[in-house]
Amino acid sequence: MNTNILVVGVGGQGVMTAAELLARVALASGLDACKTEIAGMSQRGGVVSSQVRIGPHVHASEIAPGHVDLLLALEAAEALRWCHWLAPTGRAIVNTLRAVPPVVSSGKAHYPDDPVGEMSKLGYDACAVDAGTIALALGDARLANTVMLGAAADSLPLDPDALLAEVLQRFGGKEELRQRNAAAFEAGRAQTQMGGTQPGPQVIRLEKPQLAGLP
Repeated sequence: MNTNILVVGVGGQGVMTAAELLARVALASGLDACKTEIAGMSQRGGVVSSQVRIGPHVHASEIAPGHVDLLLALEAAEALRWCHWLAPTGRAIVNTLRAVPPVVSSGKAHYPDDPVGEMSKLGYDACAVDAGTIALALGDARLANTVMLGAAADSLPLDPDALLAEVLQRFGGKEELRQRNAAAFEAGRAQTQMGGTQPGPQVIRLEKPQLAGLP
């Protein structure tokens, strides 16, 4: 049985990095893995998404709408944008971060008031994780993606310890940073085990798109 994962967010959040990390853990665990970029912009604020298929035998790389088992959303509105890709039994792990684009700030578009709440009203299983607040409490906002990977750990066909080991290898560096990443991973995992959190107030307003270090 294959597991279909869709990772979404905005440019600069590290969507591609998170997807690559999941694929690497699957391959190291003896599973097949295929990663496909659906749409991506290397500019901050652009929509970025990546598909990852994991299982004993993966014969096709692309996932059809309505067949995603896990939607890992690094930004709240992107979760709502992509939720129709979820399978009836699929689950969304959603960072409550609200990255408001310039088109909203200029009054030309509307940012949804409660993306996670709207998903729940539509009947989707959505778990909200305030990754930004957790990361800041640990002393580094960059830990947010580690929080989200930890939050997704128990919804993946992967050993959580193997996933954590790959995170530490990729982002660990010095011992202090390794400890912070480990704490962030476990904090994210604990959030989903407790049923998530109420959507937090963290909002960032994006400037005009600019080149970003990570897509």
